[in-house]
Amino acid sequence: MPTRIQRRRTRGWRAPEGAIYVGRPTLYGNPFQIAHVGKDWLVFVDAAIGVTGRIVATVSSEREARQAAVDEFRAMLRTPGGGEQADFFAANLHGRDLMCWCPAGMPCHADVLLALANNSKEP
Repeated sequence: MPTRIQRRRTRGWRAPEGAIYVGRPTLYGNPFQIAHVGKDWLVFVDAAIGVTGRIVATVSSEREARQAAVDEFRAMLRTPGGGEQADFFAANLHGRDLMCWCPAGMPCHADVLLALANNSKEP
């Protein structure tokens, strides 16, 4: 079963053969970003959606922010226009391991892509 792999910058680390990087700025990247501002964590939309800087959530922890960004990504794929994008993702990512920078154990949009590409109930 395909898995999510955390990309690394350590000397000697190599991406597994056939794995696809799905972070920004690829076609598969999540347009919903997080930022730590003061005591809050913000979830906002980047320019890929066409509305730069629109805040979609303010939460108190990094985990909540990551989860909100993943939830927004999942919701985007369920919109009328998102269905075509979801079909594209499923066709191109089926059976492949996916890589991103998200820490293991934290919410990540690559998990949504994995489920979508491998015929799970997601997104």
